[in-house]
Amino acid sequence: MNYWLIKSEPFKYSWEQFVKDGQTFWDGVRNYAARNHLRTMKKGDLVFWYHSNEGTEIVGIAKVIKEAYQDPTTTEEAWVAVDFKPHKKLKKPVTLVQIKADKRLANMALVRLGRLSVQPVTDAEWAIVMEMAGEKP
Repeated sequence: MNYWLIKSEPFKYSWEQFVKDGQTFWDGVRNYAARNHLRTMKKGDLVFWYHSNEGTEIVGIAKVIKEAYQDPTTTEEAWVAVDFKPHKKLKKPVTLVQIKADKRLANMALVRLGRLSVQPVTDAEWAIVMEMAGEKP
């Protein structure tokens, strides 16, 4: 299994709204690196849900339920969407400040590539963040 992080601005689409909806599709990505990460996602992969701009914290975990398919918001074949469902709300949100303060996470994409909306997370990074959230990895 692979791990990922996706960013959502809570005023546009919050974790709470995602849970209420029961599932969603991730569309509208127009960055090639982020698109490539979406294409790599496999059914069952786990994904940190990160509130960007407001809150700047990881608040929950989503699960990939449908792998990459044509993005319905465009006819350009280059762009894809992926479907997610809520998996688990974290016991304690993990803030960007906490992540940046932990030297073990210095190479995490969230720290190095702050603007990228879809990012890979290594097994070690996943375990550290889960520990910070008071969760079992």
